[in-house]
Amino acid sequence: MSTFGSKTWLADTLRSYMPSREDMARNRFLAPIAHRFLSPELWRFTRRSVPRGVALGLFAAFIVPIGQIFLAAFLALPARANVPLSAAVTFVTNPFTLPFWLVVANRVGAFVLKVDAVTVGVANDELNSGRWAWVIEAFQVAGVTTFGFIVLSVVSAAIGYLLSSFLWRYIVARKRARRLRKLEARLDERLKAQKG
Repeated sequence: MSTFGSKTWLADTLRSYMPSREDMARNRFLAPIAHRFLSPELWRFTRRSVPRGVALGLFAAFIVPIGQIFLAAFLALPARANVPLSAAVTFVTNPFTLPFWLVVANRVGAFVLKVDAVTVGVANDELNSGRWAWVIEAFQVAGVTTFGFIVLSVVSAAIGYLLSSFLWRYIVARKRARRLRKLEARLDERLKAQKG
């Protein structure tokens, strides 16, 4: 069992929460392309596959409300992204967080589209005054929210890619610095032993 300070702690922790290659290969929806999921390169944590997996997972999480895991897995194949990581990241949107993301998507969509009462115009006021006003309003809210989810999927994927790239480089740089310090300490000990 790995400890918090070990080299593979983060990778081991992520693997414990992610589906295994065999689990995904046995899935009935993925059966036609299950052989492609067994490729070891899609399950390695590398400087290229991790940011791609995070970006694709976030994109799939916001672009499709149902079946995000399968979309993320399918997108990960041609992109050579980490499949289990892309599947795990989709859980940012789940039944518990969906109400929050619906409000955020609606606000983002309204901000980007600049949809408010001032810009609607006189013609739309006349349409909204009738008995079908609630239907038109529902379509407007749904359209704004859908557009907000599209914006969230693109922006969160870009931010996720950049953040995970920087985090990966930071972790690797720390490991290298630690390794160099240990090597320098060993060399100092050997030099002291030779002099003494």
